[in-house]
Amino acid sequence: MEKNIEISLLFDFYKPLLTEPQQEAVELYYNDDFSLAEIAQQMNITRQGVRDLVKRSETQLFKFEEKLGLFERFKLLETGLEKICEKSKEIINNTDDNNIKKSADEIFTLADSLKE
Repeated sequence: MEKNIEISLLFDFYKPLLTEPQQEAVELYYNDDFSLAEIAQQMNITRQGVRDLVKRSETQLFKFEEKLGLFERFKLLETGLEKICEKSKEIINNTDDNNIKKSADEIFTLADSLKE
C-alpha cells in the first residue's frame, strides 16, 4: 500500500490519540496535500518544525497500529463482510426455496449495510 494512503488511513483510526498540532499537520500534509512550507506558514512554525512534527506523527501512528491493530482488524472485517455478501448472492441465485432466498437476502442486506 502506498505510504501516503496508509498514513491517511491510520490517521482516520488514531487521530484522537495525536496532539492538536500533530492532527493539524498530518491533516494538511496528507489529506489536503499542503507543502511543508505552506503548513509552516499556516501554523506559524518553521518548515523543519513541520517536517519533524509530521515524521513524529507518522511514527506514532505506526506504533499505535502495531499495539492496537484497529486498522488490520477493520480490513479483516471488511473482507469477511465481502465474502458474506458473495456467498449470500450465490445462495439467492442457486436455490429455488423462497425461505432460504429470503434469509440469504436478509443476510446480504445486513452485511452490505455494515460495509458502509
